[in-house]
Amino acid sequence: MKPYTLVIGASTNPDRYSYKAIMSLLAHGHSVRAISLKKGEVQGVIFDTEKKQYVDIDTVTVYIRPDNQSSYYEYVISLKPRRVIFNPGTENKTFYNLLRDNNIQVEEACTLVLLSTNQN
Repeated sequence: MKPYTLVIGASTNPDRYSYKAIMSLLAHGHSVRAISLKKGEVQGVIFDTEKKQYVDIDTVTVYIRPDNQSSYYEYVISLKPRRVIFNPGTENKTFYNLLRDNNIQVEEACTLVLLSTNQN
């Protein structure tokens, strides 16, 4: 099975970038998991409302504001992803340093742009 991309801050609202990211990830053949404060589903991707201990996460893409990220620091590190993408508006130097200290790659980028330019 392919490794997954975990979307943190998933939304069922088609106007939200996290929704668009899920749709684009699926369209580009990626396997997706999603976490949200609210239950929901997009194209068969059911949102988890708890921080599940996945073992197959390659990339985490963040769609929550920096002031809401601290409760995810240890969780994301525990997943041991290859990289974490901080989409526009989610930049967080404190989180970057923690991730780098744990040998996790940090990218300030837009998941939608990466996908549209074939930069997986």
